[in-house]
Amino acid sequence: MKVQHKGLAGILMPALLVISLMVPSALPASAQDVQTGPIVIPEQAHAVTPPVREMASVAPRAAGQGVALPVRHRAGPPIVSLKPDSVVQQLSSAPLVSTTNLLNFDGISDVDGVAPPDTNASVGNTQIVETVNTSYQVFDKATGASLFGPAEIGNLFSSLTGPGQICNGDLFTTGLFISYSECIGVSTTSDATGSYAVYEFSFGSNLNDYPKFGVWPDAYYASYNIFANAQTFLGPEVCAYDRTAMLAGASASAVCFQRGTGDASFLPSDLDGSTLSVAGEPNFYLELGTSSSLKLYKFHADFATPRNSTFTGPAALPVASYTEACPSTGTCIPQAGTRQKLDSLGDRLMFRLGYRNLTDHEALVATHSVRVGTTPAGVRWYEIRDPNGTPVVYQQGTVTSAGTSLWMGSMAMDKAGDIAVGFSQSSNTIHPRIAYTGRVPTDKLGTMESIRVVFSGQGSQNGGLSRWGDYTSMGIDPVDDCTLWYANEYLPNNGSFNWNTRLVAFKFSGCQ
Repeated sequence: MKVQHKGLAGILMPALLVISLMVPSALPASAQDVQTGPIVIPEQAHAVTPPVREMASVAPRAAGQGVALPVRHRAGPPIVSLKPDSVVQQLSSAPLVSTTNLLNFDGISDVDGVAPPDTNASVGNTQIVETVNTSYQVFDKATGASLFGPAEIGNLFSSLTGPGQICNGDLFTTGLFISYSECIGVSTTSDATGSYAVYEFSFGSNLNDYPKFGVWPDAYYASYNIFANAQTFLGPEVCAYDRTAMLAGASASAVCFQRGTGDASFLPSDLDGSTLSVAGEPNFYLELGTSSSLKLYKFHADFATPRNSTFTGPAALPVASYTEACPSTGTCIPQAGTRQKLDSLGDRLMFRLGYRNLTDHEALVATHSVRVGTTPAGVRWYEIRDPNGTPVVYQQGTVTSAGTSLWMGSMAMDKAGDIAVGFSQSSNTIHPRIAYTGRVPTDKLGTMESIRVVFSGQGSQNGGLSRWGDYTSMGIDPVDDCTLWYANEYLPNNGSFNWNTRLVAFKFSGCQ
């Protein structure tokens, strides 16, 4: 059978790019015992690449049309509330969002024959890097001009030897796989076309599906949904990769904890801004709980003495009741001109869990898709404060607009405390388009300003493909800590494997 093993996370901070590639390994590896933890995963191999701009260019491989490995939903019944959503806000009557749009240009198109694209982007000092399932591209963030690529991500790992050679393999592959690996590249400079320290970590016969990464001062924190032999769900696994060692290009290890099947689809906190988290503070993990709660965890990694590492929680955070989007059919987002509907992935929080230290308080921001009355999907959002003390949901809301569905959200906060949420929007008469909303600190708590559409797709996805996304990416420019960059997909016309991506920059007027 043809399968696409997916899992890209590109994370860019000043002078740092991390590209993570989850791949199937064709070579035998020792099975990773499933245990509560801590579990130590040593590297299989590591190396330092030449500057990628000097390596032989490897274009994305046109491997034929293929659907990415199906995203498994959480175990158990869907999250359904018998109570109405008490924090719904109709955005069509709100004032215009107080932002200025900046660059708006096409990113990577469907060059690898795989859907959905898993759109992700990270911005650095002078560049923005976009990744999709099997390829990446580097753009000038001042002009949007392409500086490198699109290129095959696997080529980044060609310097690895031994088992790591699989990181240079074709991700769209025929056959079953013996073992699975996470391949991570950490840039050695702020230039994404320069050299990388590259690593492979083996998960043995366990498929480390749906990985999400967060950058933290002491480690790169990750989460996975783990499937034995790519079939049986074992629960999520959370891992911390030794950031200090990897920045130095030295040997590195990961410390992990395996959770049970009552959990799924964790998000690790991802630090925004130049003010770091409090020294020694753990990384925070969040997941959906019940129809009226979120679950917050803390991960402290000790690479010197791994047995001292801890993953604690959950703390239950009460929230307004909600029903996940598409709880019964799974594919219910309408779009113009086709009977095919789209998946909302309403059973999980959407990428990212943004963290910010505003000196007088710390905040996490998160979002997911919910049902709003008869409207298939709206975007629920949260701001959580004091996560390492007495965590509380400081504000929350569910945004919807004039009967359209909003889904596939991503959220971030700038240094002034302004919040932006990007998403896809469509209806029976509207092709999926790219839009965002936002709020400033002086707005009434729990409210957003009106939607700004930044790009309108001219087609809908058909041909039996229901997956869309599977996620989008909202990030912060590290230079001014104000400009927000959003990456999402659209279709130029009706079709199945003809997605394009779009990169959009904007800024709140009060952030200087």
